[in-house]
Amino acid sequence: MKLATFTHGGTTRIGKVVDDKIIDLTKADPTLPTDMISFLAAGDAAMAAAQKASEADAVALSDVTLEAPIMKPGKVMAIGLNYGDHVKEAGLDIPENQIWFTKSPTGCVGEGADVLKPAVSDMVDWEAELVMVIGKRARNVPRDRAHEIVAGYCCGNDISVRDWQFHSPQFTIGKSFDTHGPIGPWLTTSDEVGDPHDLDIKCLVNGEVMQSSNTQHLIFDCFDQIAELTQVMTLEPGDIIFTGTPGGVGIAMKPPQFMKVGDTVTIEIEKLGSITNTLVSEDTKTIIG
Repeated sequence: MKLATFTHGGTTRIGKVVDDKIIDLTKADPTLPTDMISFLAAGDAAMAAAQKASEADAVALSDVTLEAPIMKPGKVMAIGLNYGDHVKEAGLDIPENQIWFTKSPTGCVGEGADVLKPAVSDMVDWEAELVMVIGKRARNVPRDRAHEIVAGYCCGNDISVRDWQFHSPQFTIGKSFDTHGPIGPWLTTSDEVGDPHDLDIKCLVNGEVMQSSNTQHLIFDCFDQIAELTQVMTLEPGDIIFTGTPGGVGIAMKPPQFMKVGDTVTIEIEKLGSITNTLVSEDTKTIIG
């Protein structure tokens, strides 16, 4: 099942994508929540109701705006240096431990949304990533049960402002610019994806392939990551996890290449679809309140 957050007719709600249509779950079953986090928190009963939703309540996918599947996640966690070729291009050793940082929830935008080029940097880089969406509240989850808490997966771009990333030993500041965490185009449920560790993953910049790999090359796989994180924190429905990027990032090229205003970046992952976003100049006006 493909579950999306979409805007149509001036309101934002959730739906089920079937071919070139989206079924409005609010109309199909008025008892269902209208936002994805509440829907996931409602558990298996909500999933079962969505499965039964009729196409009688569908609209054309081309007539809606796809938002980030999770618009305001409580937590956005991301793991660094998690593909061997990416570690090699960075000139580092394979990490013995998982390297974690956070991204700001204000980075989460959807398919087709503009990505802002900050006025303070020209070093905006791409990072294609498989993203996990947590579906159940969880703590101290053993690896062999980690799959139980994953609602599904989507494409992600861990956009990185490289000079700001290395302002301090912690990556968070350079990973948390507004709009710099595109995810989507929808959440594909775990049962439809099957094994998340055998998915082709690509990044294309202006149509040119920059990254091409497979999730089988993750150093710490999805379930290793959940086992690690849940020893530290409680994961909640709607939390999202960026699982790492393969080799081919712009900063590692000779000479380095970075995104320019007008560039389009597409992230494609097998079984999950693709997201495309365009870099635009940010508005630098002051906002207070």
